[in-house]
Amino acid sequence: MPNNPNKATKLDLIAEVSRSTGLTQSETKIAVEELLSVIVEELKSGNTIELRGFGTFFSKIRKARPARNPKTGEIIPLERRFVPLFKYAGELKKKITSNAVDKMPAR
Repeated sequence: MPNNPNKATKLDLIAEVSRSTGLTQSETKIAVEELLSVIVEELKSGNTIELRGFGTFFSKIRKARPARNPKTGEIIPLERRFVPLFKYAGELKKKITSNAVDKMPAR
């Protein structure tokens, strides 16, 4: 599917969904981009998106704290912020690990 065997891009996903559903790539692109847009808006609103059998998207508030620039050693204040996170479902983990270990490239 992907050009790089270890990485799939949004275009790769659109092409695969288009092929498997029979939708045109332009129709699939609209659907995929709208899905991603809805996920972003829900996360910005502080909502959680649960896709049963796949996982849960949620955002977490990180407290303000001082950080250090590793190159210069300068202390930089990080403001309070939302961080998007994803927790995979156990079902997804089982599907991936059941046959992926044999197919994974050596690093």
